[in-house]
Amino acid sequence: MFKRRGTRLLGAMLLLALAITPAAAQTGGMPSEIAAKLAGLGPVINSPETAKLYGPLHAKEPYAGVKVTRDVKYGPHERHLLDVFVPETPAAGPRPVLVFVHGGAFVAGNRRSPPGAPFYDNIMLLAALNGAVGVNVTYRLAPQHPWPAGAEDLGAAIRWVGEHVATHGGDPARVFLMGHSAGAAHVAGYVAYRPAHGQRGLGLAGAILVSGVYDLTSMQPGGPEKAYFGEDAARYAERSSLAGLVAAPIPLMVAYAELDPPVFQQQANLLNEALCKVDRCPRLVALAKHSHMSEVYAINTDDTVLSGPLLGFLKGGK
Repeated sequence: MFKRRGTRLLGAMLLLALAITPAAAQTGGMPSEIAAKLAGLGPVINSPETAKLYGPLHAKEPYAGVKVTRDVKYGPHERHLLDVFVPETPAAGPRPVLVFVHGGAFVAGNRRSPPGAPFYDNIMLLAALNGAVGVNVTYRLAPQHPWPAGAEDLGAAIRWVGEHVATHGGDPARVFLMGHSAGAAHVAGYVAYRPAHGQRGLGLAGAILVSGVYDLTSMQPGGPEKAYFGEDAARYAERSSLAGLVAAPIPLMVAYAELDPPVFQQQANLLNEALCKVDRCPRLVALAKHSHMSEVYAINTDDTVLSGPLLGFLKGGK
């Protein structure tokens, strides 16, 4: 009797497995084959191989339903450029604004990386297709432009947004600043470095920090960090953003990936603990199965592990 029931049960399970669609076999919307390949790459930063996995999942220009204005100058340097993404559908009122800051180890990177690739248009498209205005920013690079150049550049970009985004349908009172990797460090640096805020003040409704570094004194800075923050360890405390983030008057969202190099996980948890100690716990998002690059390359695909919380934060600042 047991054998007959067991056989029937096994048969039913096999039929159920055959009936499952590919989407149902995914974890958080991540295709199982991509999850396996990311696990094989391990906790490293491998942009080229990760881009191969996600590139085919993204739309190509021209983007339906979105107006794109590229190469807008926000300052005097040749890298003081931004792109604006605006929904073509009419809105009942001003739209929230998502400003994105790319990474690149402080010494490289761009708002389209590599040129012609879907990254980081994909993040702007997520914003625009969900009723927000997207602004994609690039900035000056180290070592030619060391600390606090990143914060100063973002200050100039946010001032441009405050002065001009209304002409694109955006609400200057609802500007959210998001950075990834070195971009997250620059976003944190801008929030923490008051001289960069100017007469208009911080100009933000919230900030999203994805896999950045926030306290140089609690880690072993490598070549990229030294290129931007300098090699004098005695100045690392004053050049770290941790204290300024704890004192910041805006809500924060902090994210990191399961397959991030350990330093990014440590920094995210350190920031979370510091904020919680003063009863200002951020929205902390741990991205299962993701890596340092897949976490942002996956935005605007069926994988909503990061894009879901991001859109929620834009709507409510939580």
